[in-house]
Amino acid sequence: MSTLTRTRSLAQAEGRQFTRNRTIVGMAIFMPLLFPLGLFFLYRSIDTPWMATASALEIFLAFALLFVQFYAVLSMATTRRDEQVLKRLRTGEATDREILTALCIPGAVLLMVMSILLGAVLLLGGAPRPVNLVPLVVALLLGIVLSSALALLTSAFTSNAEAAQVTSLPVFLLVLGSMSSFRSLAPGPAAEIIDRTPFALIFDLVQLGWLGSFSPETPALGAGEVFAESWQKMLLLALWTLAAGWAAHRHMRWDTHR
Repeated sequence: MSTLTRTRSLAQAEGRQFTRNRTIVGMAIFMPLLFPLGLFFLYRSIDTPWMATASALEIFLAFALLFVQFYAVLSMATTRRDEQVLKRLRTGEATDREILTALCIPGAVLLMVMSILLGAVLLLGGAPRPVNLVPLVVALLLGIVLSSALALLTSAFTSNAEAAQVTSLPVFLLVLGSMSSFRSLAPGPAAEIIDRTPFALIFDLVQLGWLGSFSPETPALGAGEVFAESWQKMLLLALWTLAAGWAAHRHMRWDTHR
């Protein structure tokens, strides 16, 4: 049996478990998708399409990466570990990488489908057309991997599924503090540091790739100018993702805390 076949089989099993958790599925649909779209149409009626699009994109990313990927993977990894499913899987043919990848696939697939749906509705609703898709795609894919790695890392310090509500707080605060509305309140030196944190980079790359600027008063850059402006951010985000992946692998816990 090949790596692809084993990973697909494990991912299908995890997907069935994922859909049975009504709380996570409910959060995954309402918070990241319906809420940003509702705000988009509300803001569009009282503000410019630029502002409505920027707000909807940032809120979608924050909620999607937190609830669809990070918290779902954290909950699933912790629960499977406590049920000793992960420990038993390691005794079979599947490698550690295949087991962990399968945990992350259900949320990743759902997040990508929701991203396509959100983008389609925004365009049909009058949002500006994306300027350059490269930063958008890179930010989304690296954001999924980064959120998964942080979830696996957090699970190592999470004694049980109930404790995940507490151990997940640092990542929640990091994501919320990286949003533009909070960054605008930070003093200059602090804002420069926050701008280089992983989720702030994700938000900036998506906004730059879709809208071409960080302000409605600033003329939008062209596709080539957007790439020139964003390649360093993409590189820094990739380094953050590699670091998180290494830490998750280094500290991954396969057995219970009991």
